This record gives sequence, C-alpha cells and structure tokens, in this order.
Amino acid sequence: MKKILITGGSGFVGKYLTRQFLFDNFFVIGLGTSLHHPFEEESEEPFKNFKWISADTSREGDWQDHVATADVVINLAGRNIFKPWTKKYQQAIYDSRILTTKHVVDAMEKGKPGKLLNASAVGYYGDQGETILPETGPVGSDFLAMVCRDWEDHALEAVNKEVRVCLMRFGVVLGDGGALSILSRAFKCFAGGPLGNGGQWFPWIHIHDLYRAIKFLMDDSDLEGIFNFTGPGLVRQKDFSKALGRVLNRPAIMPAPAFMVKLLMGDLGSVLLQSQKALPERLTQLEFKFEFEDPGDALANILKKQ
Repeated sequence: MKKILITGGSGFVGKYLTRQFLFDNFFVIGLGTSLHHPFEEESEEPFKNFKWISADTSREGDWQDHVATADVVINLAGRNIFKPWTKKYQQAIYDSRILTTKHVVDAMEKGKPGKLLNASAVGYYGDQGETILPETGPVGSDFLAMVCRDWEDHALEAVNKEVRVCLMRFGVVLGDGGALSILSRAFKCFAGGPLGNGGQWFPWIHIHDLYRAIKFLMDDSDLEGIFNFTGPGLVRQKDFSKALGRVLNRPAIMPAPAFMVKLLMGDLGSVLLQSQKALPERLTQLEFKFEFEDPGDALANILKKQ
C-alpha cells in the first residue's frame, strides 16, 4: 500500500484529497495545526489506513520523521490568503509556505525513491492581461508572485536529493468550500456580480479534476516539472459570475467596482482583480482528460450536490 503524506491536511483541498486517497486504498498521513482531523469527529469507524499528526510544520519537529517514510509527499501547507493582508499576516502567508517546504525537503532522505508534489498558484504569473500563460509564462512582481517563486524554489531543492518534484500551480479550486463558498454567499444574498469590470481571465479547476491530476502525476514516476492546474475552459470573470448566478438562480448584476475591492481588501483586492489566462498545457500534452472542461458544468456539479 503506497504511503502518502499531506501537509495542510485539514484545509479545504487537503481534506478532499485525504478522503479520496483513503477511498482509493492508500495509506495517508495527514499533517496540520488542528488538534484533530475532521474525519476523527465525523466517523464512528475511523479509517485504519489514516494517521493524523497535529504539528506546526513551519517549525522543525518530530513530524519530520514521517516525511522520510512516505512514498509521496503532497505539500499544501499555507495560511489562508482570503483574509486581510496586514503586514503581519503577509509574513504568516510567506512563512507558512516557505518554512514548511524547507523543513519537508530537509527531512527527505537522499537517494530514496520518492516524489514531492508541491502546491503553488497561478498567482506566480501576476497580472498578465490577455497574454496566454503556459507553464513557461513569466513570473510576476507582486507579493503573491514572490511567495510562489520562493515556494517553488525551496521545493526544487529536493532535486538535489534525487527526488522527483512536480510544481502544481493551482487556479481557483472549485469545490464545497474555499473561494466558491465566499463567492456564492454574495449571490445567495442577491448581491453577486463580477469583480471590477469583469474582463479579467479567471483560472479555475474542479476539485475532483485536481485530485485526478495529482493521481496522474503520481502514477507516472518519471513525471516532474511545472504543471498549471487549471481547467481547459477559459473564462472571463464576468462570464464566470453569470454562470454562478444561473446555477444559483440569482442575478449577476451587482458588480463590485475595482476601487471598492481595493479599498476593502487592500493588496488582496488587487490580486483578485488580476487577469491570468493560464492554460494546462503540459497536462493536455500528456493527454490528461478533464472531466469538467466548462466552468458552468463544474459549478452545477458542485452546487447541486450541496
């Protein structure tokens, strides 16, 4: 049974991946700051192939002993970016990602076959307007781009230990939680609409396709490098808002002016207004098949289940 270690295992994406890997009969070690994993509270019959370790992975500790025993490490740890970006919180966003990654790589054994799948984000590219962004796209110059750049650079240090490294640049992950829960809340109150003028490109991926793409990278031991984790169906923010409104049976007529988004959210607001026309070029070249190619279909699948 293949052993997978997931940092950030109690977060929105981490919980979904953990559950899917367990259903697919993997052994999972979850790491996070929560004292207990939600599975321990939800189920009367705990998974026998699951182990939860409560730890602050931005600090060195006994948790690192488990890294060397894992066949695959999926590094998702990082503070939630959907909060006000004070200077103190920006430092927490940075440290939670960079220090965790450093400690993960430090704990890996040189020469032991293994793979590191390290989360990153299309925020790496910054605001690129109408430019098409395959994985070779340029790095941006804002705070989030800097975080992604340093995050990836620290993950790539694992190459020196003969570990295969895959850098996964996530678009907005659509699922039961995360950014979609914030966006849909406004629509349910009849206050939904595009951010700014809505003309910016909105990179997205259904959480189930994210899981399938991770499995795809795991199953081929030779795969490494950078991968855009974004759906192939390109969409502008205003059209995504319309699709969300249709699924929720709510109008999408309450745009949030750019100046108001920036005023209320500061630097985070500027990031939300960025345009990233990011394509999953490498996954497509490798003939990975997305189950959800259209954002409207993805939203309908998620929200109708809710």
